Amino acid sequence: MIQISETAAQKIASLKKDEGRPETALLRVQVKKGGCSGLSYKMDFDNEPQATDKVFESFGQKIAVDAQSFLYLIGMTLDYSGGLNGKGFVFNNPNASKNCGCGSSFNV
Repeated sequence: MIQISETAAQKIASLKKDEGRPETALLRVQVKKGGCSGLSYKMDFDNEPQATDKVFESFGQKIAVDAQSFLYLIGMTLDYSGGLNGKGFVFNNPNASKNCGCGSSFNV
């Protein structure tokens, strides 16, 4: 299962509105090779899930994850930080054994 914090859900809704996306759009989260730790997160909006996607919903927002990426994301919580150290999405991924300093790449 993948969860979305309330703060992240609010930010996702705000981004959809700012970009003129429909409220029904979902956030696609993928894991790709790359980054300083070997694997990186990629996010984008999509209108519909693919047939093999796993879809999770929290606080009215949906995340779609392809089957391959899901193996790296099981148990993850997507959060959003608006603090003084920088604004952005935070991936609380229990599968990551190593994270890079910027938080956008990891290793298992």
